[in-house]
This record gives sequence, structure tokens and C-alpha cells, in this order.
Amino acid sequence: MSKRNKRNPWTWIPTLYFAEGMPYIIVMFVASDMYKTMGVSNASLAFWTSILYLPWVIKPLWSPFVDIFSTRRKWIFWMQIILALAFTGISISLHLPWWFPVTLMFLWVMAFTSATQDIAADGFYMLALSEKKQAFFTGIRSTFYRLAMIAGLGLLVIITGLILDNTGLESKKITVYAVSSDSFIPKSVSEDDITAFFSTRHKESKPQIVYYPEKLQIPLYNTQSGTDSINVYFALTSFPRDEDSIKMTFGQKNGSKDIKLTGKSVFVFNKDNWNIPQKTTIKVAHNLRHPDSAGFDAKAGNIALAWSISIGTLAILFFLLAFYHKIILPYPKGDVSKDKSESASYWSILAQFFKLKGIIPAIAFLLFYRFSESQLTKMASPFLLDSRENGGLALSLTEKGFAYGTVGLLSLVIGGILGGIVAAKQGLKKWIWWMAISINIPNIVYIYMSYAQPSNLYLINSMIAIEQFGYGFGFTGYMLYMLYLASQSKYKTAHFAIATGFMALGMMIPGMISGWVQEMLGYSHFFIYVIICTIPSFIALWFVSKDLDSSFGMKDDNL
Repeated sequence: MSKRNKRNPWTWIPTLYFAEGMPYIIVMFVASDMYKTMGVSNASLAFWTSILYLPWVIKPLWSPFVDIFSTRRKWIFWMQIILALAFTGISISLHLPWWFPVTLMFLWVMAFTSATQDIAADGFYMLALSEKKQAFFTGIRSTFYRLAMIAGLGLLVIITGLILDNTGLESKKITVYAVSSDSFIPKSVSEDDITAFFSTRHKESKPQIVYYPEKLQIPLYNTQSGTDSINVYFALTSFPRDEDSIKMTFGQKNGSKDIKLTGKSVFVFNKDNWNIPQKTTIKVAHNLRHPDSAGFDAKAGNIALAWSISIGTLAILFFLLAFYHKIILPYPKGDVSKDKSESASYWSILAQFFKLKGIIPAIAFLLFYRFSESQLTKMASPFLLDSRENGGLALSLTEKGFAYGTVGLLSLVIGGILGGIVAAKQGLKKWIWWMAISINIPNIVYIYMSYAQPSNLYLINSMIAIEQFGYGFGFTGYMLYMLYLASQSKYKTAHFAIATGFMALGMMIPGMISGWVQEMLGYSHFFIYVIICTIPSFIALWFVSKDLDSSFGMKDDNL
């Protein structure tokens, strides 16, 4: 056997499955973060990013064509080249006027290319390794796929947040105090006062955010004064030089929920209005009886530049991965183009899937088991990133990246491992109901967070850890059921792939409507609605659990 066929699997399996996981994470999750920070509405980002599931839904339908046209090795190389070009396209198009539809187009390319790479990579894995080595490296490939999740959900988002915090204009942290009427010194403010204040701060230098008044105090409301709000004015110290305009966001970061922004939260400054003060209003709730405070942030980081740099880095990475794999991947004897006549048998295999015993309740289970979780997943990131005035938690990209990409992902992995252990000991049927409860009920933590709007990061991370642990534990039951369904057929591999298509469809359709529902209901009521949406999953489970083999999933003691 030539050296090309004997290459050490350690030289290519880790990088191959890292490359398989990264574009999926970007398309399915990170794109939502990008669009949210770029100002896209929840309804739009949920709808369009959910449709991107479609390539994974229909992936089993075109998998035969990967076998027919060329080798899997060549498919891997060219798919990674196309992925690199798609990343490049997103990085560049973020600076264009029509950036939203253009980036969506590149995400569509990335989604289809990523799904095709999945087919080629998984097939190549089976051809290049013996069954013994396949079993040994299963954990390795899974580990590096999850490392891609950490890199995408965590590291990439954190880096983007750091770039955002260090580009554009310097952020201003503003504290607003609600004080007793006795401590409050009323001051009449005229337009001349405001103009005079800003005119002394305009200068020919790099633009900076400036606001008036510099000391923000609101008296606790009483019927005598009738005062319950204060106006805040923003302008720049000089006109924008590197950009046509500068977008500044202003919102509450922490502190009392009874001190609220009721005016504008987004300001756009350009060469014509940079020195014209723009007004917003902060109001104190009438039921607040004791002095309190709230922290607000005025930010004008370069969002497009931050995402452009991080996505552009992925483009370079995938060019390098493509050429690395072109050199290092072995040449298995079985990796050859198949005869086109063989594709006809695939369609008969597909038809056999729909003839399996109990297939109708099984499909219902595949579609509805994650009916609640699929909608929560789409709105979790927008909720964490959204302003407190809109009902969100106002986390920075760095804070959100750490919460979901490290704490949350670690909890997800632990939950998944524990789910596998208990199923191996007592079987799927014993634990499937507990797993269904686990994937659904912990979503209650989002109801709490939407009402309490905590600013304590330890508490927020703990809530996310609970939900993600439940998701990991509960998802194990879903994966095991798909294996159980496929085990009833002699076409196990093909029918498992079809089941994963239904899994993706069950994520895609509910996700498409989740943003629209959230905007209709608001975050608090939306998360209550999410809990109500757990009902179909339990109904579907009731039908399929009766026929489950009590021993399925249990470890064979002889192994």
C-alpha cells in the first residue's frame, strides 16, 4: 500500500471535523448574532436564518449525487474552497448598502456547501478507516466538531465583541440617579444652554460622544412636583471622517428597572448633523419610593468592521484547510465515482422508510420533540443581546459569547454525556420521558430572566447552564430514538440520514415563525408561549414510547 493511503488519521480527522462543524455553527447560530447587532428585526432574522436549515433538511435527497459525480476527496477540497469564498463574500458585503440580502445569498451558498461537505466528509471517514479505527476515532471527530462549536459560538463572538469595543468611538458609561425630592435641585434648561454647552466641546479632532447634562438626576415622583423624567442630549465633538455616518446606540445596561429609557435609543450622526444635539428621555416609574440608580451605555463601535474582520479570518482559515486537506488526505481505494444507475436504488430505499412500522407517529415525534426548543433557540441570542428597554438583557457580544460558547456549551456536553450513560445502563424507554422533560421544562429559566431582567452575569450564566444542560440531556433521547427507528430497517445508514432530515425540518419551520411570534408577544409572553409549545412533544412521545424496545440503548455487557 502506498504512503498516500497510510497517512495517520490524527493528521486529518481533527481538522476535517473542525472544518465540518464551523460553517454549520456560523450559519445556524452566529448569523443570528451578526444580524441582531446589525439592527435586523427579530422576525426577519429568525425567518431568514431558519430557512437556511433547508439544505440539511433535503441533504439525504442529494447525497447519492456526491457518490456519482467525482470522489469524496475532491468534494471536500472544492467545498472548502467555496466556503472560503463565501466567508470572503460576507466579510466584504457587510460594508455595502445592500448588505442584508447579499450576506443572505452568501449564507445560502455556505449552507448548501456545508451540507454537501458533511456528506463527503462522513463518507470519506468510512472509506478511509477500518471499522475498528472508525469506532476508535468516533469520539475524536465528535470532540473536534464540538471544538468548532466553542470556536464559533464562543471565541469568534468574543473576539468580534472585543473588536467592536475597540473600534469606532469610545463608549460612554452613564449613571442616572433617582433621588429624593429634597436632594433634587431643579434646574431650568433652555436651548441656548444646550447650544452653549456643546459649542465649547466641538473641535477639529477625532469624533467623541458628548452628552448633556453631565450629571443625570431624576426626582422620585410626587404629585406636587409632577416631574418624572429628564431629557438627555447627544452630539459629537467633530464630524465623521472615515465613514459617511456613525450609528450610536444608547440603552440601559444594569441597575433599577424603574429607571427606563422612553425616548430614542439609536442616533445617526453624519457630516451634516454631527454638531446638532439629538434628544432622548429617561423616566422614573411612579411607584419607585426609594433612591436608586441605573447604568446606561452610549456606544458607537464599528459593527460592520468587527464582523468583517472575524468572518474574514475564517475565510483565510478555510483556504488554508482546503489546501492542507488536498495534501494530507489519503487516497482510499473505495473513493471512486459510482455508476449513475446505482442512484435508482436510493429512491426505493427512500420509499422503504415510509413503510416502516409506526412511521406516522415516528415522523410526528421527529417534528415535534423540539417544537419548543427550536423556537427558544432562535430567540435566545436576540433576548440576551437586546436592550433592556426592549425586554432583553443588554449583554455585550463578549458577554454573550462567553455565556453560550463556554459555560452553556460545557453544560450541553455534560448533559449529553450523562444522558448517554443513563440510557446505556437502563435503556432508552426507561429514560425517554425524563429526557423529554429535561429538554422542555428548563426553558422556564427564560421566563424568569425576561421578567427579572437580571444584570448579574453569574446568575445569567447559571440560568443558561441549567437550560443547556437540560437540552444536552434531552437531546440524547432524540438521537437515540432516531437510531432506534433506523435499526428497524435493513437500510440503517440511509434511513438514519432521512430521520436527520426530519429533525432539521422540525427545527426550520418553528424557527421561521419564532421571531414574528416574539415581536407580537414580547419576550416575557413569548417564553410563556414556548413552554405551552412543549405540549405537542409530550403528545407525540406518548404515541411512540409504547412501542419502544425496553432494552434498546443498553450497553452490551459482553462488549
